[in-house]
Amino acid sequence: MARMVDIHAKPDVPRRAVAEGAIRLRPATVAAIRARRVPKGDPIAAAEVAGLQAIKSTWQTLPHCHPIPLTSAGVELDARKDRVVCTVTVEATYKTGVEMEALYGVSVALLTVWDMVKSLEKDARGQYATTRVEGVRVLSKRKGRALGP
Repeated sequence: MARMVDIHAKPDVPRRAVAEGAIRLRPATVAAIRARRVPKGDPIAAAEVAGLQAIKSTWQTLPHCHPIPLTSAGVELDARKDRVVCTVTVEATYKTGVEMEALYGVSVALLTVWDMVKSLEKDARGQYATTRVEGVRVLSKRKGRALGP
């Protein structure tokens, strides 16, 4: 039997989670992103919005996550030489943490970038020889009054 953890007796506590990940791309693809020459549009802007949407809907995809009243969320993407790095920060004052929301936001943002640049990433056989999502992880998780930076 599947069930969610009972959190009714836990107090509401300020919580913050920061997660990060990257998508490795060809340098030419990153150059196209920077030059705004991606046929589908701006992958950075689209991924920021997709990441926010994912954060807010985590509980609808991951069956053991509670719907959490979020107080703050941010998605940042940074185009580097051969990758785009995504950092997501999520905050809430609630009975359970927000690390799944941060991880899900990173994952969906990076997949959005992939979807938008896939025509630039395919090799002669139509494969993604070098493209990969990597390093998705929680950088920090805090709870309590003094969340700090």
